[in-house]
Amino acid sequence: MVTDILKISKSKLVGQVKVSGAKNNALKLLTASCLTSEDVELFNCPSGLLDMQVHIGMLDQMGKECVVDGSYIKIKENFLKPELKWDERSIRNSLLILGCLTARFGEGIVPLPGGCKLGDRKFDLHVMVLEKLGAKVWEEEGYLCTKVDGRLKGTEIFLPIRSTGATENAILSSSIAVGQTIIWNPHIRPEIVDLVAMLNKMGARIQIFGQKCIVVDGVEGLHGVKHSAIPDNMEAITWAIGATITGGDVEILDFPFEHLEVPLINLRESGMKFFRGENSLIVRGGTPFPVEISTGPYPGINSDMQPLFAIYGAMSKGESRIIDLRFPGRYAYAEELAKMGVHSSIEGDLLKIEGGNELKGATVKALDLRAGMALLLAGLVAEGETIIENAWQIERGYENFGTKLSSLI
Repeated sequence: MVTDILKISKSKLVGQVKVSGAKNNALKLLTASCLTSEDVELFNCPSGLLDMQVHIGMLDQMGKECVVDGSYIKIKENFLKPELKWDERSIRNSLLILGCLTARFGEGIVPLPGGCKLGDRKFDLHVMVLEKLGAKVWEEEGYLCTKVDGRLKGTEIFLPIRSTGATENAILSSSIAVGQTIIWNPHIRPEIVDLVAMLNKMGARIQIFGQKCIVVDGVEGLHGVKHSAIPDNMEAITWAIGATITGGDVEILDFPFEHLEVPLINLRESGMKFFRGENSLIVRGGTPFPVEISTGPYPGINSDMQPLFAIYGAMSKGESRIIDLRFPGRYAYAEELAKMGVHSSIEGDLLKIEGGNELKGATVKALDLRAGMALLLAGLVAEGETIIENAWQIERGYENFGTKLSSLI
């Protein structure tokens, strides 16, 4: 059910919560199924999320048959068409679908991407990747189209920035290209490492050489696979921050420690009190101190996390500073937080937050997924009721969120 309005009151988070599979991982695993005609079985998928449902609908539209049972998804193929005619809400994964279709069929048609509006977020790197591999790419009546003579051909791809999406598209589209592809300056992060692991299980030949490069030796085709999505590091860090700012006591099960080492160091040194269980993180109290962070490639603090660090800083006494060089347009959520009493200013790519002010409930709007979650966290510490409009944005990235939150407050 899509939620337009969400009402939040001041609460302390106490109890136990289990982290779901990672949306940004599971979506790519769904896309990879387009590279084979054989069955693909996926486990630990957050299938209830809006973006997941959109992607599953897209696969069904192209000729796949998706059977969903909780966190399990089985993808069979009846007859896959190299085009996605889609007049409903789109997502940026359509760009990766295009790469797979072009690699497998030599052509593809997908709707122009949707998703969060994160500043100047274009898709020119995706076009560059496909053109480097030999495809002609053009826009036509709201669709992005490709055509290649024969098959895509391996090449060297130099990414000007460490782009997650462009790295994924280069990996997917070159996995069944002719010859070898070397991807220089890739963005190596947990979701990409896991995507490579799944593709290699399907018969691909892909090697990762740290942040230096990825080498892909193209193969004729890929076979079916069974694979599990990794835990969602964004959900995990959300519950940890929520527990601290509310003075709560929360055990977070299936916590992906190896994917959150740098953020946890920053939070520990900024007042978060946590303990490591066998397969969980226990956050018990703590007093938020000002934070000073700059987002960057993994293993650093990624751009998705900065709205959450912003509300963490707002609950501390003193000035916090956040620099997001990749998506500075995301600071627009600061205007919404200001309605609740958060004092901040923007100087170029720098967001300054003056913490320590009492927050009051207000009517605010979720501008994107992570901004919506920052507003919700603010509502948990604000006096009075907070009303979040466009709350469906939160449901795009947090599975069963209402149920989980209700169990903790």
